[in-house]
Amino acid sequence: MRTSLLSPLDQTAACPRRRNAEPTMAQLVGPLRKELADSLSSCRVLVVGAGGIGCELLKNLVLTGFKNIEVIDLDTIDVSNLNRQFLFQKKHVGKSKAQVAKESVLRFCPSANITAYHDSIMNPDYNVEFFRNFQLVMNALDNRAARNHVNRMCLAADIPLIESGTAGYLGQVTVIKKGQTECYECQPKPTQKTFPGCTIRNTPSEPIHCIVWAKYLFNQLFGEEDADQEVSPDTADPEVAWNPADAAARATASNKDGDIKRVSTKEWARSTGYDPVKLFNKLFKDDIMYLLTMDKLWKKRKAPLPLDWTEIHQLESSQEEAFGTGLKDQQVLGVQGYAQLFHRSVETLRSQLIEKGEGAELVWDKDDPPAMDFVTAAANLRMNVFSMNMKSRFDVKSMAGNIIPAIATTNAVIAGLIVLEALKTLNSDFDQCRTVNLQCCSFHAQHNFDGFPNNNKFLSDFGIRNGSRLQADDFLQDYTLLVNLIHSEELEKDVEFEVVGDAPDKAPVSSVPEEGKNIANGNKDSAQPSTSSKAAAEDDDVLIVDSDEEPSSSTMETSLESSNRKRKHHDADTDDAASKRKRLDQQPADDDEDIIALD
Repeated sequence: MRTSLLSPLDQTAACPRRRNAEPTMAQLVGPLRKELADSLSSCRVLVVGAGGIGCELLKNLVLTGFKNIEVIDLDTIDVSNLNRQFLFQKKHVGKSKAQVAKESVLRFCPSANITAYHDSIMNPDYNVEFFRNFQLVMNALDNRAARNHVNRMCLAADIPLIESGTAGYLGQVTVIKKGQTECYECQPKPTQKTFPGCTIRNTPSEPIHCIVWAKYLFNQLFGEEDADQEVSPDTADPEVAWNPADAAARATASNKDGDIKRVSTKEWARSTGYDPVKLFNKLFKDDIMYLLTMDKLWKKRKAPLPLDWTEIHQLESSQEEAFGTGLKDQQVLGVQGYAQLFHRSVETLRSQLIEKGEGAELVWDKDDPPAMDFVTAAANLRMNVFSMNMKSRFDVKSMAGNIIPAIATTNAVIAGLIVLEALKTLNSDFDQCRTVNLQCCSFHAQHNFDGFPNNNKFLSDFGIRNGSRLQADDFLQDYTLLVNLIHSEELEKDVEFEVVGDAPDKAPVSSVPEEGKNIANGNKDSAQPSTSSKAAAEDDDVLIVDSDEEPSSSTMETSLESSNRKRKHHDADTDDAASKRKRLDQQPADDDEDIIALD
């Protein structure tokens, strides 16, 4: 499907600089009736959020004829935004999203009247009276708390709200009008995932456990202390089942700095002057040695391996090379590299605390380099202690920041649908409004749109040839799938490829690791957390906040038909199928240099 979501008005009048642009919707389907067109130019609308959806929405609004627009966003522009938030450029990094979005829109539609706020919509200044200044509010948010707040304010002000969200290839748009439709909070949202506190503190079995632990560590050291985010070993773990009084006698720790003491993590860190080496040895040596005294935890798991600062820095540098190629954030360092990164980030964060003054606190932000460096280093060092494969900074940021991959096409379609629902709302056609659930298909999108740069390329153009191996890694399940590519001249007519082999429907259950093998930690019988389900429901649970972008994957899952042995792909144009295939150069099937990791 090829859809133009441009202005239904005559854009040559609204935006003189677009006189030579492509045909508008007005030229394709005719202009809106005069009453509605006049309404667009006079009404005031509020856009909450200037990110992926917000950029597309602002463009659509001015090209549709909306003149009086106010936009609010708390965030600043990050480099990672530039691949889809087209109103921003590299020179804008670090600046206000709302302000830059306003300036960018005015460059191609100077007749618009746009007001930008670099602020949080939850600021008390934006009260009910503020919302009553608008005829329509449109959400382009990425978190549930702000969505709940805007929903309640619009209900109190009796102002229509158009709610929207995207998650990868999924998206949704719905109109909320007091007394006529359900509100945002009328239906319960998917339950947020939780992990027992003792899993985070004692027996992590997945990378996400280590990443959450590292975020909690940041808060305990540099931010606001929270008793529910303790990172020290949990002596109340129900699985331990031994008298904690006996632990002191069995522990090998001495009384020197860095040993386990019953003081808060921040208090202890301050007493050492935030010494990076002492912090390192406490977190990755002394605490781990203490955990080893809880011997019942390790009867069915591989025991953790403590790290010592001095021993790590005696390693040969050749053992510490980064794995992988490409961007720096996509490389995986060695233990020594992450130890050095931990040291540097602690010193930087300590300096920031000193600059802020006595009693100051830092707030963790995935877009703050020192904070992200600290979490990346601490999480990977803990993964190494518990025999897990370490992750790149890119992967850690995705999980720590609860990032769901954003698709520019999905954002564009959703923004267009918001405008269509806005036209119905302003025309008071509430009976015509619809809740739209969108599911884009990546395969069909590539074949239905022109201009994709990789459409006409072959696997050989990317260095993938006969004998290459592709590795797909699902780090949330700690599950890896290896695909061996073999060239064949014996496929049936019009068959592009075959997938041959037995693949499990889901990730296999973890088993007991053999001695000496570096595999993910886990229970002998299952991959469940260390405590029972009863223990998991206790008050010491810690909350892992999943991405709040709507819709969530748990509410819009797609059932895909699959085959256990063979799946054949037929080219849509059967006449050209044979001509599209090119013979790949024959290479030895055991060429180990052709391993490409796709995360």
